[in-house]
Amino acid sequence: MKYIDEFRQHDLAQQLANSIAQTVNPDRHYRLMEFCGGHTHAIFRYGVQGLMPSNVEFIHGPGCPVCVLPTGRIDNAIQLVEQHEVILCTYADLMRVPGGVGSRPTAALPPSMAVASSRNSLLKAKAAGGDIRMVYSTQDALKIARDNPERQVVFFAIGFETTTPPTAVAIKQAQAEGLTNFSVFCNHVLTPAAMQAILDAPEPVQIDAFLGPSHVSSVIGSRPYETFSEHYAKPIVIAGFEPLDVMQSALMLIRQLNAGQHTVENEYSRAVTRDGNLKAQALMAEIFELRPHFEWRGLGLIPHSALKLKADYAEFDAEQRFDMPAIQASDVKGCECPAILRGAKKPQDCKLLGTVCTPENPMGSCMVSSEGACAAYWSYGRLRQS
Repeated sequence: MKYIDEFRQHDLAQQLANSIAQTVNPDRHYRLMEFCGGHTHAIFRYGVQGLMPSNVEFIHGPGCPVCVLPTGRIDNAIQLVEQHEVILCTYADLMRVPGGVGSRPTAALPPSMAVASSRNSLLKAKAAGGDIRMVYSTQDALKIARDNPERQVVFFAIGFETTTPPTAVAIKQAQAEGLTNFSVFCNHVLTPAAMQAILDAPEPVQIDAFLGPSHVSSVIGSRPYETFSEHYAKPIVIAGFEPLDVMQSALMLIRQLNAGQHTVENEYSRAVTRDGNLKAQALMAEIFELRPHFEWRGLGLIPHSALKLKADYAEFDAEQRFDMPAIQASDVKGCECPAILRGAKKPQDCKLLGTVCTPENPMGSCMVSSEGACAAYWSYGRLRQS
């Protein structure tokens, strides 16, 4: 198949559904975690769960970079605007993510900034007067730095391995151009470490197999999952984003589980290779190094799960350029985002969903992002299940 429409054909979906129904063992329950939020939205947008037998369950994972960012890092970014008066550039999804509750003192700030400090998202801080700008790419942030040489411009960098190479390119460009007013607040995180943390949790969620992420794997390849799959005896299938991709990948996982196998298979071979994008990997290795540990919303501190700029590029590291102390902040009371991100609960288990928590007034990050599980439930009418 060559075109997107071919991966959404009803007759092929029905054939796959029949194959899955014939393949499953009726005496066992299959718990498949789709790590990537893009898969979650495909499952709900196209009704994939409804085509599965009742004993095949999709468990939503933490594969949404906006969702897993801890509230304290949002507060750090707001502090940059409040206290250092930088121009903060960020992607649109991040603008509405709630920050921490009661995490920033306001007494020492001037009245205009105290108003912003009482707000708990970048969008509300922008409305209170902060110079926070939405960008489509790192190139937009670089242009803002060129156009405002008298101002410090900070790019709020988030994402898994997919969005890390563009950040590295921006840093290389800033160095080549001598942009001394550009820096990066780095929050890039790593996929395999999160998968490991889910299975190593004190009270781990029961997961039989994983649908591996698509875009991330196009960068890192399928090789990094091989040791993980062998160590934990969990099958992994790298899955594309279209509904037939998800269904075919589920069938491949079910066949492995029935056979007692645990290997890494690549359903998304039209975009993913075993070795991935070697040029992007080399660029990442040149600019970044592992952090000793990093906090994930819902998963806590995970060792070697995130990146920071190497010493050779410290001049472009916002955490080195500005005073940015670690902030411990709490989520909104009653929000189940942390449990949803680690697969322990489903969005419908949250009492706030669809009541006080809506896309217009999100209480947690899972309702904000275009890859968030709660947003998928809300957008595609799956709030109520029998």
